[in-house]
Amino acid sequence: MIVCVPVTSEGLVDPRWGRADVIALADVHDGTIGSWQEIEVSWSTLHDEGTSAQHHARVARFLRQNNVGAVVAHHVGDGMIRMLGVMKLQLFLNASGAARDAVLTALDEK
Repeated sequence: MIVCVPVTSEGLVDPRWGRADVIALADVHDGTIGSWQEIEVSWSTLHDEGTSAQHHARVARFLRQNNVGAVVAHHVGDGMIRMLGVMKLQLFLNASGAARDAVLTALDEK
């Protein structure tokens, strides 16, 4: 499963999901991360360019294009929760600490 998590330059979970600058895609199988790719998305800048709906559409496109099955984040807003639910993506909240560990912890607790 491809899991998406916002990351800081220090490798921690970025608490700003919708305003994250970098998103990591973790390909997780049998409790281990097979691959880890960090992608600059610049959502901190793009978030305020246009409407909230346009930003949610941008995030949804990114998730679809990358075949994401789950999102691990510290916090997301109500609109984003609805959007992820419509997309039928698993959402794991309250993540913190090392991003790689947060991904594995979230999937282990599901």
